[in-house]
Amino acid sequence: MSRGAPNRVLVARLDSMGDVLLAGPAVRAIAHGGTEVTMLCSPGGAAAARLLPGVDRLLIWDCPWITPDDPPLTNETVRWLVRTIAKEQFDRAVILTSFHQSPLPLAMLLRLAGVPFIGGASIDHAGSLLDVRLCPGDDLPEEIPEPERALRIAAACGYPLPGSDDGRLAVTHTIKPSDLGQPYVVLHPGASAPARQWTPGGYAGVADGLAALGIDVVVTGNAAERALTHVVARRGATDLGGRLSLARLAGVLAGAEVLVSGNTGPAHLAAAVGTPVVSLFSPVVPAVKWQPFGVPHVVLGDQDAACAGTRARVCPLPGHPCLANVSPAEVIDACLRLSPGLRAALPADRQAPPVLRAVET
Repeated sequence: MSRGAPNRVLVARLDSMGDVLLAGPAVRAIAHGGTEVTMLCSPGGAAAARLLPGVDRLLIWDCPWITPDDPPLTNETVRWLVRTIAKEQFDRAVILTSFHQSPLPLAMLLRLAGVPFIGGASIDHAGSLLDVRLCPGDDLPEEIPEPERALRIAAACGYPLPGSDDGRLAVTHTIKPSDLGQPYVVLHPGASAPARQWTPGGYAGVADGLAALGIDVVVTGNAAERALTHVVARRGATDLGGRLSLARLAGVLAGAEVLVSGNTGPAHLAAAVGTPVVSLFSPVVPAVKWQPFGVPHVVLGDQDAACAGTRARVCPLPGHPCLANVSPAEVIDACLRLSPGLRAALPADRQAPPVLRAVET
């Protein structure tokens, strides 16, 4: 499909900031073949969508069957979406979903709005709701990273990634800080789901250990996480909790040697700016799908714990066993292994090679 053909495409990714970032390569593939891309996303994903290359316009809708706050499904919200989509007169729609989500409810609403071509991936029979249905199996293996899944959906709809695109995550711009020393490590202790969080004491131990090595530490979090970031930054780390827009957070991450975080949006933002990640990964979702994509990273945590694959938002097991045995020393070792800059910054008497007890990919 040539650039310049009359082709207005709606791309839907209705969940979190991190999921929107992971959809970025697919969005670029679609933008390469369409004259205009409008992204339909949730309020929580909007800031990330604004940073994606290839997005021309946004539509924001709080989806009742995908966003975690479970907004009510009402006549008013459905009519607003259908009227808005109908007014836009899109030529095509591509619905990007994870393996556990169905595109069919949204496809029905888009069909009612008159969208003539709709594509997505569905394990269920789609009837007349999808013009292109990519079925899980040989064409869409389940054990692939989320960005690759989205790219396969886009390609099936007629939008392959051009050969000039490396397929990695990317953002359009960052706002770089001018007042942070070098080198530094970013700790992001919060997560949207409690099951994905390591302990505040663990993060504080990492901050203290890095400081003892002479390495600056920056702690980030949203406005609701200020108390958490204050605890982690208790002994002199730079506390930026509640002080950063997403573009400014991207700038802070772009300047960092390493990010330490759980499986949460900032890990994907770090990947989008090329920063290595130490991922404290609770296996409630598979690491193969949601671990940091396209950058050096280390996954810590018991990926075979009993919670694996449950998609639990709150840990279903006493003591949070998948992350409880990870030590601050192990995290610091992983940071040093990932960053030659950190190792070079160590005093001469602390140049012993780190001991890594994790799977590095």
